[in-house]
Amino acid sequence: MRRVGSVFLAETAVVVGDVVLGPDCSVWHHCVVRGDVAPIRVGARVNIQDGAVLHCNHGVPLEIADEVSMGHHAVVHCRRVGRGTLVGTRATVLDDCEIGQECLIAAGAVVPPGTVVPDGMVVMGVPGRVIRPVSDRERAYLRRVVEVYLDLARRHAEGGFPPYEG
Repeated sequence: MRRVGSVFLAETAVVVGDVVLGPDCSVWHHCVVRGDVAPIRVGARVNIQDGAVLHCNHGVPLEIADEVSMGHHAVVHCRRVGRGTLVGTRATVLDDCEIGQECLIAAGAVVPPGTVVPDGMVVMGVPGRVIRPVSDRERAYLRRVVEVYLDLARRHAEGGFPPYEG
């Protein structure tokens, strides 16, 4: 594990090109953040979980606001993800999408190109559709995931989880 300032990067994470990671971000095992065709800007306290991919179209920057959680194997290839949003496990957010604040993109959802998701909405399905507002219980969960990953990153960086040596 490695720290770059307050950013936690797993050894197998690949971050290349025009990428800025905000304070207290964590980029976990086998993630790829490729700012090779346009800039990628990631806010503070964002967790990019194992196997996630962040990329964008040529000349179309990607902005990830503060306190966003990217679930395991999420693919984020869009314009913007708003503050406090969770992109669930294996969810895919495609070209030119704009996701609002405090949204929940459900596990496995595929958000079609050009979709604009208003603040505070749940998106589910293939193709992904806005189905309802985020509940208070879900909002609390979105905040809790951010806190859990801040703690996990700190514990990993401090050597709390040494690699398996058989």
